[in-house]
Amino acid sequence: MGEIFEDMAAFATALPAMRPIVGLDLGTVTLGVAVSDSFLSVATPLETIKRKKFGVDAAALLAIMDKREVAGIVLGLPLNMDGSEGPRVQSTRAFARNLSRLTDVPITFWDERLSTVAAERALLEADTSRKRRAEVIDHVAAGFILQGALDRIRHIKGNS
Repeated sequence: MGEIFEDMAAFATALPAMRPIVGLDLGTVTLGVAVSDSFLSVATPLETIKRKKFGVDAAALLAIMDKREVAGIVLGLPLNMDGSEGPRVQSTRAFARNLSRLTDVPITFWDERLSTVAAERALLEADTSRKRRAEVIDHVAAGFILQGALDRIRHIKGNS
């Protein structure tokens, strides 16, 4: 069973060296997936999984993780703008608990409040069509979530 870490420093310590981690943007309809390099420096948006039910979604995610030898999971935490936790946060925490029963890799959370806004802005600046934006927004948002976490991990490891 994978451990769920509220603290990013503890999560960073639990990660084995030279293995990538994934970032997830969990929506009600889709699951955006991004992956890091093995040096934990760059996040790359990977794909969007159309959500069905938990077992199917988890199997698709675990297949991606297995293929890439992923060592950890960063789940975007959809806090309200005032920092409080609403129903979407509870749903994300439940997803993490259920996922932790299926994998041994550590799981943590990253405040995703501005990741979708940043992803949308980046796609607009790249002059991406509306249809294409709709197709890629979730895994691009996952990339922003993961990059934020990677930057934090690098800061933690740099100061230890």
